[in-house]
Amino acid sequence: MAHLRKRLQAIASTGLHFAGGEFDRERYRDVADIANAILAELGNVPIERIIGLVPDFSKGYATPKVDVRGAVIENGQILLVREKSDGRWTLPGGFAEIGRSPAENVEKEVREEAGLIVSAHSLYSVRHKRKHPYDQDVRDFYKLFFLCDRTGPAEPSAGIETSEARFFFPDGLPELSTGRVLAADIEAAFAFNGGEMTGTSFE
Repeated sequence: MAHLRKRLQAIASTGLHFAGGEFDRERYRDVADIANAILAELGNVPIERIIGLVPDFSKGYATPKVDVRGAVIENGQILLVREKSDGRWTLPGGFAEIGRSPAENVEKEVREEAGLIVSAHSLYSVRHKRKHPYDQDVRDFYKLFFLCDRTGPAEPSAGIETSEARFFFPDGLPELSTGRVLAADIEAAFAFNGGEMTGTSFE
């Protein structure tokens, strides 16, 4: 049901952009208010928080956000960073910024969160977040997972939003930040890197 409420919000926001008169705009504002109230009730959070998280699409067409994650595998281990926000571990990454390609975005995220200079060489998975058991979010977005190779001599180090950066063996993973990454995403990285998965997984 959550995805239907998100679609309702997107329809209202896009409608505000294309509405031809004040009557139509008022109706779409009402629809947006209802969608926000439903999302707030669903997540048991104040409606003000929902309004702050949902982008204002009244000046453009409503589309999903894009999250990029970088997998660096060396000597049978994978690079993870520990998020300051929840104390759990994830592949380095975050929301893509305007003006950069997906590969440039993930390279930037790995550098900022783990202190490594890398080159993204393969897109191994594209996931629609709501279709998988991530911690859910009022926003709708796609998750892009890249394999990256280290290209500089630096060693892993914490960034502004991370407290640690380390390599882990797949059978010794720490507690994951499941709003950002699942064990299945890490397993897919090893499968692609080892040639067991030969094509990009997408939906």
